[in-house]
Amino acid sequence: MSKGFQGKFHRQNMLSRFAKDLVRRSRSHCEVCDKNGVKLEVYELPPLEEEPFVDGCVFICDGCRRQIEHPKKMIPSSWRCLNNALYSEVPAVQALSFRMLKRLAAKEEHWAKELLEHAYLDPDIEDWANLAD
Repeated sequence: MSKGFQGKFHRQNMLSRFAKDLVRRSRSHCEVCDKNGVKLEVYELPPLEEEPFVDGCVFICDGCRRQIEHPKKMIPSSWRCLNNALYSEVPAVQALSFRMLKRLAAKEEHWAKELLEHAYLDPDIEDWANLAD
């Protein structure tokens, strides 16, 4: 077995341990779009640390995850939820929301540009959000 496979398996195992904490934190709702009654999964916010940590993860639905991972397939209207997610109490949700708003603003979505102009994030969270650039 290769070290890469073992490393990936170890990381997935570590992330699965966070599920209970994330269910409690999110109240079984997608932390981005607030959907409930859908399958949720742990999404680790890049850049990844050597060891995963719960505060670096977001509990999201499959629809949000697919659009995050495949920006060309983004449906801008489905991201209006970022207006609320940007002001979440969870720093990882704030950072992810900020990143997604920047993507949408780059696609000339005027509502996203306006939301970014009025957004205030803690400087550390904004720095974290900008690491993905």
